[in-house]
Amino acid sequence: MTAAPGELPTAADPAVSGQAAEDLRTLFGHSIAVYASLIGPQHVVETANPAFFAAIGEQRAHTGVPLVDVMPELTNQGFIELLDQVYRTGESYTGRDVRVMLGVEPHAREAYFDFTYEPRRDTDGTVIGIRVIGVETTQVKHAQRLMAEHRAMLEQIARQAPLTEVLDGMARCIENLAPQEMLVSVLLTDPDGQHLRHGAAPSLPDFYNQAIDGIATGEGVGSCGTAAHRREPVIVTDIATDPFWVDFRELAERAGLAACWSTPILARDGSLLGTFAMYHRTPRVPQDTDLALARVFTGTAALAIERHHIEQAKLEAEAQAKAAHDELAKAIRAERELRAEAEQRAAAAAELNAQMRAAAAAQAAAPHPEHCQLGGRQGCPEPAEIKIADSWGDSAWGCPRHVEEAILNVRAVFIATEELGGLAAYVNR
Repeated sequence: MTAAPGELPTAADPAVSGQAAEDLRTLFGHSIAVYASLIGPQHVVETANPAFFAAIGEQRAHTGVPLVDVMPELTNQGFIELLDQVYRTGESYTGRDVRVMLGVEPHAREAYFDFTYEPRRDTDGTVIGIRVIGVETTQVKHAQRLMAEHRAMLEQIARQAPLTEVLDGMARCIENLAPQEMLVSVLLTDPDGQHLRHGAAPSLPDFYNQAIDGIATGEGVGSCGTAAHRREPVIVTDIATDPFWVDFRELAERAGLAACWSTPILARDGSLLGTFAMYHRTPRVPQDTDLALARVFTGTAALAIERHHIEQAKLEAEAQAKAAHDELAKAIRAERELRAEAEQRAAAAAELNAQMRAAAAAQAAAPHPEHCQLGGRQGCPEPAEIKIADSWGDSAWGCPRHVEEAILNVRAVFIATEELGGLAAYVNR
């Protein structure tokens, strides 16, 4: 059964199985009802269930004190004023998908709740306190955002958006979805398979991205180089003390980075496409939700990168085919030009042969003509200085220029005699 629109997919969905189903359960989780009973105008916490204290932090599990003392951050968010209003008017208040910041920096977290403030009354109907009943919808809210962002990324990939655009959008999406500050980086495998190149890292400093652009893959080369080498996730919870970061520790300190979890991006055939890294400003151990988020988007990144490689290979093949077609067309044009030139030479040779035969016939009456006999129909007024002949015995007198044309274009033509300095006239022309 497939999840209906607006519902979360479940393990029963045939499209969700194995690790993917487990990741979805981890990311989406289950909402638990919270309950607290407040007494008096100061909203003293009389009792609360474990889910309430789990939501606000177990270290703040106190009763017998005003709620504002337990959760001082509520004052500036308007929730205490709402409690005062319900206590004063006796009218319930219901909020849907309300955002609240729980805790104080640097440990504050964003949460969302559906809740009701319901007045408590004594036997006379007088309001004596308030019941707080709610359901935390944070994970559902984040799940909806994640699914929307993920769908948008898949649409980008489907319409063949540039890879840099897809990866940059993915990095920003994860940074926005993370409950705590996170900086995302994607490195791409160099064609040589031994180095990693910058892919996307919108929140990391430029000097840092430039410094790691082209790092080698190998054991102990930071989190990403090691993850690429091992083909498995590498979790560095404290860069300041981890041996993998010896060569990059000063660089990371300049960039304000304290933890880095890197996951290799693998193609369907197991080949390395790149790495996906999550950086943090403070030392941190990943939670199950962090690892699930990394797996979800690493798979999406693999899809985008493979699609990009396929498109690049297609473009290269088309370019090679076009180049081959252009070379073939060029060769055909050259062959046609050579054929035309050969035909012209053959025509010229035939014409010269005809002229020689005509000249040979004329020589019987005038053995040494006054003017060149090789000028064709137009004739040639130059003196006849050189005698040439062919293997058939035909001969003619011509000027040096037309004699040279005959020698170049008519087979077996040679200088026939040195009479009147014919050979010397040709050599010294």
